[in-house]
Amino acid sequence: MGLTSWLATANDPDSDFPIQNLPYGVFRSASDFHIGVAIGDRILDLHACAHHGLLAGLSEETTAACRAERLNELMQLGPAAWGALRRRLTAMLADDTSPERQDRVRPFLLPIEEAEMKLPAEIGDYTDFYASIDHATRVGKLFRPDNPLMPNYKYIPIGYHGRASSVVVSGIEIHRPCGQTKLAENEPVFGPTRALDYELEVGIFVGPGNPLGQSIPIAEAEDHIFGLCLVNDWSARDIQSWEYQPLGPFLAKSFATTISPWIVSLEALAPYRVAAPERAALDPAPLAYLSSPTAERGGIDLWLEASLDSRRMREAGAPPMLLGRSNLRNLYWTVAQLVTHHASNGCNLRAGDLLATGTVSGPDAGSEGCLLEKRHNAEPIRLPSGEVRIYLEDGDRVTLRAYAQKPGLPRIGFGICSGTISGAVYE
Repeated sequence: MGLTSWLATANDPDSDFPIQNLPYGVFRSASDFHIGVAIGDRILDLHACAHHGLLAGLSEETTAACRAERLNELMQLGPAAWGALRRRLTAMLADDTSPERQDRVRPFLLPIEEAEMKLPAEIGDYTDFYASIDHATRVGKLFRPDNPLMPNYKYIPIGYHGRASSVVVSGIEIHRPCGQTKLAENEPVFGPTRALDYELEVGIFVGPGNPLGQSIPIAEAEDHIFGLCLVNDWSARDIQSWEYQPLGPFLAKSFATTISPWIVSLEALAPYRVAAPERAALDPAPLAYLSSPTAERGGIDLWLEASLDSRRMREAGAPPMLLGRSNLRNLYWTVAQLVTHHASNGCNLRAGDLLATGTVSGPDAGSEGCLLEKRHNAEPIRLPSGEVRIYLEDGDRVTLRAYAQKPGLPRIGFGICSGTISGAVYE
């Protein structure tokens, strides 16, 4: 893991994108979309690399996929193709690369800060899970203090089918949604939500799918995962509380979901794999189809952070305020179990489908993954500007970050997932 790059910024210990990461994204190049990988403060244009022969020797399918405008074709090829491409890119960018090859690659490295990022894949379907037991317990206590978890929670990964058309990339403005709300004994009214919330989540991009009617065995689940990203599944809590019974989330969720532009591979995260969380002594063991033979490495030691800055804070030059910090290793259900359960009824996943973990929280104060969870506190959130928040106000910007880091190992970051709230638009 001591590998370094001839691109100096990739060797900065605070960089999200060392040579050991190489996450995939899609950016605008002139009038076209190109696939690229992040390295230091640059994007390596894979379309240009393929066009100029730098990917020669890889399979025709891999080279063609690198010329595509979205990552779906590459996602479909599977781990062998991904591994071969990753090894080629690492060789091109490593410190021991010949000066001649460096000169060939250098023209195709573009500044990240100047790039217009796009959705990395055409997302056919989106599913949101509820995989954090700390989140489920804390929220459940708000409504059912004596019995916060439903009877099925420890047996089955809970999820719902979301809205793929409203998934947007980081930086896109989020309009405050409108919907029906109901207070006490009053009749319901229609208007802008007064309880807009964020959710700190991790997304799972599906690689090769499965045929309709066939399941994905748990031992093979990770072969169907192209990589991970950050997800903010914005939620209108007052709309949700009125509409969700009996069928669950609908308009309170479907108005927008923000994802980070970079997809980090499981191979990049391999040094940070940990055992899946141990279940409490009285908890049921997972059913056989969810029992992983690699449970000792089923978790991922990935730190997640959510911060907020208001319009007033930005005008004053104040830094964002940290709202919550949690770790993906605390999930009750692993990413492999989510994939396997989703396909267990024969549902056909497809390359580019997005699964999300649901809000990732921890057991301690300060590890809440959304504002709803913070309602257990006696006091509302007080920002450095003197403003008070219970839920998000217009002009607020929420930024999510994620990184894996250990002594002696490089920092594997996800970049940012950010969205700013603007006023409602409705007739």
